Amino acid sequence: METTSKPKNFEDWQANVPERIRSGPLWSFGAYSKALFLYELVWCDCEPLMKDTRGRAIVEQVIRSAGSICANIEEGYGRGFGRDYAHFLGYALGSARETQGWYIRARHLLKAKVLEHRLEFIDEVIALLVKTIGYQRKTGRSVGLRPSPLATRNS
Repeated sequence: METTSKPKNFEDWQANVPERIRSGPLWSFGAYSKALFLYELVWCDCEPLMKDTRGRAIVEQVIRSAGSICANIEEGYGRGFGRDYAHFLGYALGSARETQGWYIRARHLLKAKVLEHRLEFIDEVIALLVKTIGYQRKTGRSVGLRPSPLATRNS
């Protein structure tokens, strides 16, 4: 099994994302790239959690909920924009909040600095999703080219 090193920061991690993904249409949506990075962080955080019986129970849930953020953004993007897209972004938002909850429940097994960073990062993802959901619901379009001018990578 091939292992990857822990990413030092978002910028370094982005440089190692395959070009095929970085050049795709979803990459410009800031919440998507950040959700992918969050999944990478969760993946790395599972290692210390697996060393404790209670942590192993959390691992199954947190890895699933973090993966669901990305998956729902991807699925929604494939179905068009407007209210349809907002519907799937709502699922992604729910999964982001669930991931945040699992981190709170894992706090006894994680370093305080790691926990604080993850919670702050999840807050960023949540904020981008909330902005985009509002925009998509307001426009009501079912076809478009961009997720939202409010939630690009530079947000």
